[in-house]
Amino acid sequence: MDRRRLLQGAAATVAAGALFPATRAEAAADTDYPGAHWVPASTANYTASQRPLTYAVDRVIIHVTQESFTNTLQIFQNPAKKVSAHYVVRSADGYVAQMVREQDVAWHAGNWNYNTRSVGIEHEGWVDQPAYFTHPLYEESARLTASICDRYGIPKDREHIIGHYQVPGTDHTDPGPNWDWVRYIRLVNFV
Repeated sequence: MDRRRLLQGAAATVAAGALFPATRAEAAADTDYPGAHWVPASTANYTASQRPLTYAVDRVIIHVTQESFTNTLQIFQNPAKKVSAHYVVRSADGYVAQMVREQDVAWHAGNWNYNTRSVGIEHEGWVDQPAYFTHPLYEESARLTASICDRYGIPKDREHIIGHYQVPGTDHTDPGPNWDWVRYIRLVNFV
């Protein structure tokens, strides 16, 4: 192979990496949940830990983003925001982005005790717009939650799978009155 072709091939490889950074990021680390894609949050937005050795994990906290999926990813990647969640689920198709490893403490609950003991899942949408709570979102989120519960021995019930509004000291209302808890817990138990 001549030098020109070698250089052209190298340039194409570099260009592909620049055009598709998410693909490289996904390949850079294994996720805790096999159905997720790795899209890392800024390290300034969570606390490195060794859970469950440092803190027992006994809750899953359900959130609604009040933002688009893309904006949520950007917020969690912005070091000035000081917020993150372990996972973000997209409304249209249930695509799951993992942004913080489960061993680390994501800053999602607004309560340090609850942050240390929970896995946070954000769902694309707005609490007052139930059209965002699609069948693919519910199904994939339920698979994710069931997997988390199975790995940590968390009971699959409303005492251990809670809404952000149930965190002590919070002023949040998510996932809101349009979130179908009966359907969701049923899915978590039967996926």
